[in-house]
Amino acid sequence: MPGSERWIDLVDPDAAAIEAAVTTDVLPMDVQRLLQPTPADTQPRPRLAAHGNYVFGVLVLPTSDPDDGSVTCHEIDVVATLDRLVTVRKTPPSLATCDISELVTTANRDDFPAGMCLYQLIDEIAERFLVVVDRFDDEIDELEDNVGTWTAKDIRFRIASLRHEILEVRRVLTPTRDAARAVLDDRVEIDGDVTLFPREIELHFADAYDKLLRATDGLDLSRDLLAGVRDFHQAQVANDQNEVMKRLTVVASVLLVPTFIVGLYGQNLHGGPEFGWRDGYWFSWGLIVVTTIAQLLYYRRKRWI
Repeated sequence: MPGSERWIDLVDPDAAAIEAAVTTDVLPMDVQRLLQPTPADTQPRPRLAAHGNYVFGVLVLPTSDPDDGSVTCHEIDVVATLDRLVTVRKTPPSLATCDISELVTTANRDDFPAGMCLYQLIDEIAERFLVVVDRFDDEIDELEDNVGTWTAKDIRFRIASLRHEILEVRRVLTPTRDAARAVLDDRVEIDGDVTLFPREIELHFADAYDKLLRATDGLDLSRDLLAGVRDFHQAQVANDQNEVMKRLTVVASVLLVPTFIVGLYGQNLHGGPEFGWRDGYWFSWGLIVVTTIAQLLYYRRKRWI
């Protein structure tokens, strides 16, 4: 690696590669973090912290799959000194690593200072968060358009998967926003007479912080929109169930009078005048038909069926 490079980017490096890239003494716990792979079951918590003569950070860059829209969070660890930024990209389990080579090339070509290189990375992360939020909005719009045509099982699956992804993105977006805010509040600075984040770079961080704020607000709006779709779907399911219960109630009511008539003439007790009639059987059938038609006409008039 050329010594003139301000931004050195490593992918799943070993201890020797990290030692060759970092030009300052790094705490053992930070070296261990740089070497530690991303766990498959948990998301890293983004942060920036000053450790003497360098700034150590854990950042997360979200990407959206163009095929199925699934969101993947890629961990990027950083070590920033006055003269160099070292990034360590970690490959998620069973997935490809993220690509920031264009940022690295541009920063090295234009000879950006280390603080500016770190801003470029955080600004790219903020842009990716905005893209992910826009993708959430598009999927929610599609869900709203098809909530009346898709099956209830598909709708519940889409709502559950979107809700899970929104929560996962929010879990890393909020601390990323706080990390950018820490730079603006001068809570992240290295020892020495020269600052890593001079005034002009802090102004750039303010732009990135503003993007992260907009991403946070957009994510909250997406969550509210998804909750509205979920409530509408639940109301639709409840309304469909009410319609079914109403029809079953009408059927039961229609059958109630014929059941009473059959039960009345099924007592087989002497004394009833109808038992002596020659047309008593047909009379009972006529009574059943007439009462059933009368009920149906009444329910139709009341708009119950």
